[in-house]
Amino acid sequence: MDIALFIRSELFLVTLTFLLFWVFSRLQTRTGIALLNPMVLTIAALILFLRATGISYDEYYKSGQLIEFWLKPAIVALALPLYSELRHIRRQLMPLLLAELAGCVVGIVSVVVIAALLGAGEDVVRSLAPKSVSTPIALEISRQIGGIPALTSAIVVVVGMIGAMTGLKMMTWGRVKSPVSRSLSMGTAAHVMGTNRVSEYGERFGAYATLGLIINGILTAFLADPLVELVYACGLAG
Repeated sequence: MDIALFIRSELFLVTLTFLLFWVFSRLQTRTGIALLNPMVLTIAALILFLRATGISYDEYYKSGQLIEFWLKPAIVALALPLYSELRHIRRQLMPLLLAELAGCVVGIVSVVVIAALLGAGEDVVRSLAPKSVSTPIALEISRQIGGIPALTSAIVVVVGMIGAMTGLKMMTWGRVKSPVSRSLSMGTAAHVMGTNRVSEYGERFGAYATLGLIINGILTAFLADPLVELVYACGLAG
């Protein structure tokens, strides 16, 4: 068998992706080091492999489509732990909604103001506004408010990775001890990646992180454009 053809095959590339993720997941579990995020390490290893073998991203993406098919049912599956906590969520629905509203507003306004003050152009600023929601929602919001979808996509991935790797540690430093607060914050700030991270600790964590992800996505869809306009109208963005 031609080795060059074998390593370019869809079966080999998808198997390599799963294998790398499994190895790095085991590494993080054994070491307990949050910075050894398996998703980040897998991406880095795949980039090095593709560059070393000369395989283009388009070629790799064909095998990636075999994985992409399962993303939608995986997102739907996040609703299962949410359903298990539904009774508790109903009891504290108003505080949760207010917390989500505050998180959404602060998340959008802070990144818009900081980016503008650092000299970013308006299209870049608008691209950053939906940074904390899952990629499909963020891309559509970016298009609607005049951002650059490709930039938004990259930023969403980076924000999710950083949140998944450092979010829980930062809340520990900030003495945030409530499982509900920690989980809700991770889902709100780091979307799916943050939700996956806290889901490792149990269904309750996953349920509230999922709630944060969902509500923040809805609120951001409605508030991103008005908040960006308000920031510019108030002169906060120069």
